[in-house]
Amino acid sequence: MIDKLLLFPYYMALGIRKFCYDHQFLCRSREAEVPTVSLGNITAGGTGKTPHAEMILRTLQENPEWWERNIALLSYGYKRKSKGFQQVTVNRNASLFGDEPVQIKKKFPAVTVAVDKNRIRGCRNLCHPEIVRTTRAGRKCMEKDYPAADVIVLDDAFQYRRLKPSLSIVLVDYTRPVSKDMLLPLGGLRDLKSRMADADIIIVSKCPAYLDDWERTLWANSLGIRGYSSSSFEGKNKRGRKQYLFFTGIEYGQPQPIYDECDTRYMYSPRMVLFTGIASDESLKRYLSDTYKIVDSFSFADHHRFSESDMRRIADTASHWATAALATTEKDAQRILASKNTPPSLRKRLFYIPIKVNFLTDEEERRFNELLFAAVKRS
Repeated sequence: MIDKLLLFPYYMALGIRKFCYDHQFLCRSREAEVPTVSLGNITAGGTGKTPHAEMILRTLQENPEWWERNIALLSYGYKRKSKGFQQVTVNRNASLFGDEPVQIKKKFPAVTVAVDKNRIRGCRNLCHPEIVRTTRAGRKCMEKDYPAADVIVLDDAFQYRRLKPSLSIVLVDYTRPVSKDMLLPLGGLRDLKSRMADADIIIVSKCPAYLDDWERTLWANSLGIRGYSSSSFEGKNKRGRKQYLFFTGIEYGQPQPIYDECDTRYMYSPRMVLFTGIASDESLKRYLSDTYKIVDSFSFADHHRFSESDMRRIADTASHWATAALATTEKDAQRILASKNTPPSLRKRLFYIPIKVNFLTDEEERRFNELLFAAVKRS
């Protein structure tokens, strides 16, 4: 209650915005020309949007019906140095596009990855590449060669209400329940809790390997989903609208070299120095602690750009642990590769930890895939 008193103007502004879009009063939403899948959250970072976006892309690519179709992903491109609509390529500096879009492009080279703050324009350009190639509006786009999109995955687009997606997915961190959180700056929420009711699907991420029906139902109740069935994964929200609730966990992979000159023998060291620039690295630390003794760690802010002084600090620590491996996240690795601040002495010891997400049960995965393909099916 205290947050609503202290942040009353913020609540009021978000409430007015929600009312205008809900009732199409002054603010209107419109659909793209092709099916779109929106992935987002109401929490400031840390819910796992990027690995979930990769999961959706992987699911589409593995379906035979989509082998000859053109899949695109549109991102905001947080903290990028370029402007306007840009197609992401791996032969340019990652700082032009942002770390997450570059990471996705490297993993999915057949997917058209683009960045644009204006999602309406971004979707239009992805559907009509001739606009970028032949008009003045596209003259600032550095890479203009890409196919017209048949489906677009929208990364971090839940707050972009000008665009109405075919399927809206919202992520919630298992370790940070929104029911117990408050709006920024007192908490971690960047939108009203009531906005959760606008999603078609809610995914609770970063879950333990097993959740019983009782805990699943507790989560559903805390998210305003009534009559939740753990077999059909659906219930109804306060508006009487059907809503689906799924649960996913994180799966980390073996350390992978960041640089070609990396000496993979360091991967077998019993010690590790860890540094990250993500919202929360606790789960990564727990995973690595099963194999390595983490002798030191550096936790920077989300999307942190590693400066020369940052790398000197890391190098000084590494010099005290001459045989220790140095590790970071898959997302941070893109910024490190784009930086010129990494000393040669660190390059042979630097690794990143791959990450992916999985549904807790096969039944959840099957039902989610059914909903996904129903949403992106051509009309």
